[in-house]
Amino acid sequence: MEFLSEYGLFLLKTATIAVVIIIIISLLISAGQRQRSSSKGDIKVVNLGESIKDNSQSIKNEILTNAEYKQLVKEEKEREKQQEKEAKQKLKQAKKSTGKQLADSSVSVEPSITEKDDNETEALSTTEESTESPRRMYVIDFDGDIHATGVDSLREEVTAILATANKGDEVMVRLESPGGLVHSYGLAASQLKRVRDAGLKLTIAVDQVAASGGYMMACVADELVAAPFAVVGSIGVVAEIPNFNRLLQKANIDYEQHTAGQYKRTLTMFGQNTTVAREKFKQELEETHQLFKTFIHENRPNLDLDKVATGEHWYGRQAFELGLVDKIQTSDDVILDALNSMDVYSIKYEIRKPLTERLSVNLYQAMDKFVLRWIQRSSQTNIFK
Repeated sequence: MEFLSEYGLFLLKTATIAVVIIIIISLLISAGQRQRSSSKGDIKVVNLGESIKDNSQSIKNEILTNAEYKQLVKEEKEREKQQEKEAKQKLKQAKKSTGKQLADSSVSVEPSITEKDDNETEALSTTEESTESPRRMYVIDFDGDIHATGVDSLREEVTAILATANKGDEVMVRLESPGGLVHSYGLAASQLKRVRDAGLKLTIAVDQVAASGGYMMACVADELVAAPFAVVGSIGVVAEIPNFNRLLQKANIDYEQHTAGQYKRTLTMFGQNTTVAREKFKQELEETHQLFKTFIHENRPNLDLDKVATGEHWYGRQAFELGLVDKIQTSDDVILDALNSMDVYSIKYEIRKPLTERLSVNLYQAMDKFVLRWIQRSSQTNIFK
């Protein structure tokens, strides 16, 4: 009897734990469904000028005496007040100018309704130009992997900027990528081309690497800058495939592959590859390489492609001498220079993902970067040790 009571208590505890687990799983599934039904992500905006200013203030607060720091704060407040005063005066003068233009347009012969509308529109346009907001630079970060997965965020960032930017604004992309799949990086380059097509100046800064597909993106820039030891170039195409056919033959394993179309498959991993298949595969690589070179020529017509489209890579200073980049400079210096004449904002589109997906993506990216670094290290001889 005692055994039955203990056994019943055990079953009750087990059932309770099972119910709790089911409830937790249900809540997680429900939360995931709500997340999928909501918007994919959010745009995050950071005023880089304010961030740099705050950091500078923190340093000055430590290294200056109390009297010096108070004097500095006082001078900055006076400067800000003076700037606000000047802005108000410009606005006042612009309104007066607009009123005078409207009055002059009504003198003499009475214009038609259409002419009145045109005059008023022109006057309002003049007012907007004279009182327009300060120029802005929008900064985007692209950290590329083999599949260029960052293109999903890039297309959202570009779309948001194009819907917001005014005439005279600029875009800078901090680009880091060793390259990857042709079609993925082709789409990423097309997203950057949208910025140029919209009439905004596009600056691309390479601090570490823009090779192969990464350079396909970088060459779209109006101005391409690189750090002195950034790796640039690798204008070539590569494809590698193992073949296990002889191993299967030793194990007495047959492999069959059926296709409709002579070149539906060329080289395979398990079948016996032929000379004809190899030649066709090489032909396709050459065609892709030619498309790559044509795209670069369209964006950087002064490049000597016969000299640089060999699959080699160069460091920043060498790339500058070859015309692959326009200036030796880091992205940090580009931002500091821009702050002298415009406001600078970092734009990042963050896609909301379930916890399990975030963990799997982080693991995949870590493995992806590990493989890429291993390949780079194994193919380079000039490694600092």
